[in-house]
Amino acid sequence: MPEAAWIATIDESEASGDVAAAYAQAADRSTGRVPHILKVHSLNPRSLLAHRTLYRTLMFGRSPLERYQREMIATVVSVLNDCHY
Repeated sequence: MPEAAWIATIDESEASGDVAAAYAQAADRSTGRVPHILKVHSLNPRSLLAHRTLYRTLMFGRSPLERYQREMIATVVSVLNDCHY
């Protein structure tokens, strides 16, 4: 099994300034937590917000694909990448 990558992140409790503002926009509505897939951008808040915008566009923007089809594609790609998301 390949070794997991390690990326320094800033925890929500330690976030301030631009990082805290980006976290406020990116926090999950139901949990109030920032998903790890976004938190890896915590050292660059602009990239965190760009990643979130890209994700929301792909999953919720206008498309010939239905939402469930997009989710199925994401699930298959995650399985192929051995990703638990």
